[in-house]
Formats: sequence, structure tokens, C-alpha cells
Amino acid sequence: MTEYVAHEGTLRRYAQLGILILAGGCIYPLVYLRANYEISILESFNITVGELGECMALLGLMFTVTYLPSGWLADKVSPRWLISLSLAGTAILGFWFSTFPPLEHLYLIYLGWGITTGLTFWSSMIKAVAILAKPEEQGRFFGINDGGRGLFEAALATAAVAWFAYSIETLDQSISASLQQVIYIYVATLLCMSPIVALTLDDIRSEPAPAGIRLNFWRDVIDVVAKKEIWLCAVCILCGYQLVSASAAFSAYFQQNFGMTAVTVGFITVAQMWMRPIGAITAGIAGDLTQRESTLAGLFIASSLVLASIVLVSKSTGSGTLLAIVLAIAVVTSAVRGIYWGSLESCSVSPRVKGLAIGIISLVGYSPDVYLPLIYGRLIEHFPGTLGYEIYFCGIALMGLLGAASAWRLKVLCARRG
Repeated sequence: MTEYVAHEGTLRRYAQLGILILAGGCIYPLVYLRANYEISILESFNITVGELGECMALLGLMFTVTYLPSGWLADKVSPRWLISLSLAGTAILGFWFSTFPPLEHLYLIYLGWGITTGLTFWSSMIKAVAILAKPEEQGRFFGINDGGRGLFEAALATAAVAWFAYSIETLDQSISASLQQVIYIYVATLLCMSPIVALTLDDIRSEPAPAGIRLNFWRDVIDVVAKKEIWLCAVCILCGYQLVSASAAFSAYFQQNFGMTAVTVGFITVAQMWMRPIGAITAGIAGDLTQRESTLAGLFIASSLVLASIVLVSKSTGSGTLLAIVLAIAVVTSAVRGIYWGSLESCSVSPRVKGLAIGIISLVGYSPDVYLPLIYGRLIEHFPGTLGYEIYFCGIALMGLLGAASAWRLKVLCARRG
């Protein structure tokens, strides 16, 4: 079994990181297509926002169920095969999705995506990045990984939205037909990337257990969850992920309350995706040069303030001002996401169980996938107009302050440990 260690060549490690970036950048946009096309999805599938929220909640529930075994699997199987399989499986389900099946089938598709992007993909990608980076490079590697994935996602989304606009405005096709073609773009990309990963990514596995040590899964779980640092890292990701998730509501918020067209909203939400590499990579490098947890705490506070400011925008505000606010939110929340996994290095976890630790942290950190879509759907249905959105955005902004406190506490514990 092979593990990347400090003496591996820098160029080789960055090349492998590049492959992981491309894989991570194309697998999630299809699953989270709602972020740019929520109203179009509701019209094409003839479902309500609450029913779409149920689909997203099922996705989150499957993530929750699979994160722990995902971490265990990442310690046993090379990411090369897990990631390649994930890309192919997500594409097959995406093709089914493109047929606009009934709601009962949508539930199955989202459950399937929970397996292909949760069980077989997530922990293996995070662990591969953590092993590729030296201890002093964790911030920049995770920042480059997240920022690079954001850059690839933005490029794909720009091409997709451009075709979506061309299909509607020039070819005079329906919203449903145009959305179907967008789905095809993402499916084709996934099908191309799957064999590329299988052929070019090296085998990256954990170090074998020292001789004489008997492996015990549940004892490893107990050892990991006994660390206070693990829980603080998990809370940081829990809060940061909610800040990032808030942007998924922007497209419907602007379209329903500011009179924007689907195409205009699509371009605004895609523009924010181009801010992700700026925020994530800058934060990752800054975290390595200063102190990761201190930087993260400051970014949490900035994100909360900027997100809360969106509720102060009046309906008469022009699209230029809205775009500026969205871009500002995108930069700071992407900076949080770019650096929060770097705090894993501060948890002092053995490489042998690093995948397991990632699974446990993800179980807590990404639990908003289960409840946030349901909360969002119920708020919008019970408080129509802007009020439901305002409650939603302000509630998430408050979670950012909890994230800042957790990051600062993690910094204190690391300082005491020396």
C-alpha cells in the first residue's frame, strides 16, 4: 500500500491534486442543480418547493447514513477506484433525472446520489488531499482543492447557463427542453472524467497498522470521538457549510422577489461561483502563513455580517448592486469553506484512521443537508414573500458566530497542547 509522505515530489503531489479537483468539480453541480435552476426545476418536474426540499433532505439523510462507512471505506480502498465509480454512478442517475420522472422516482434518484457522492466519494477525496499535503501545507492544499473545484464548477456552470439562455432566447425552446440539455452537459462531463480518474490517479492508501496491533473498528471510533478537537472541527464545518448552503436560495429569492428572469438569475448565481477560487485559495494560503483557526474565526464573523446584510436590500435595488452583494457573500463564505478542512491537521489524527475521522466529522458537519432543505421549504411556504427568506438568511448568519467561537476554542486547545 502506498501513502504520500513529505519526501514526495512537489510537482507530483500538485498534479494528483489537480486530478482530484477536476473530479470534485464535476460531481456535485448536477446533484445541486437547484442552486441555479430552482424555479425551472419546479416547473419542469411539476413539483413544489417543499417537495424539492424533501428530495434534498433525502440526499442529506443518505449522506448522514453513509459518512461513517464512507470514512472506513476510504481507509480500505484506493480513492482511484472509489472516485471513478462515483463519477460513473452519478452520471447514470443524472441521465435518469433528465427524463423528468415522477416524484417517487426523484426520491430514488436523490437517494442514489447520496450513495455515489457520499459513500464512495467524499471521504476518499478529503483523505487523499490530506495525505498529499505536508502538515504545513494543509491550509493551501485544501484551499486550492476547494477553490479549484469551484473554478471548474464555475466554468461548467457558465457554459451551461450560456447554452440555457441561447436555447430559450434564440432557439425559442421551452424551459424544460433547455434544462434537459443543461443536465446532458453535466452528465457528459461526468462520463468523460470517470475513465480519466481511473487511468491517471495514483493509488493512495493509509499506512498499514504496526505489527502486533489488532484492528478494532469500534475502538477506533471511540478513540476518534473522544478528542475534543474532532468535535470543534465538526462544529466549524457544520456552521461553515450552512453559510455556503445559504446561497442555494438566492436564485429563487431574486426571481420571486426582485422580478428577475430565470436567465438573469442564472448569470448572477454563476457569477458568484467564480468568486469561490478567489476566496478559498486566498484563505488557504493565509491560514498557512498565519494561524488557520484564527483566520477561520475572522472569516466566520465576516461571513455572518455580509450574509445578514442581504435582508436590508430593497426590492427596487438594481441588478448591479445585487450582483455586488452576492459576490461579496460568495468570496467570504468560499474562504470559510476553503479553510475549514485544514483544521483537521490540528486534531492530531493518525493517518491510519484519518478516513474514519473525516467520516465522523462529516456526519456532524454536513448534517444540514438533512434539515436545512426542510426548514427552507417550510419557511418559504409559511412566510410567503420576503419574510421567509429573511428569517432563513438571518438564522444562518447567527450560526456563523457559533462557528467563530468554535474555531477560536480549537485554537486555544492547540496552543495548550503545544
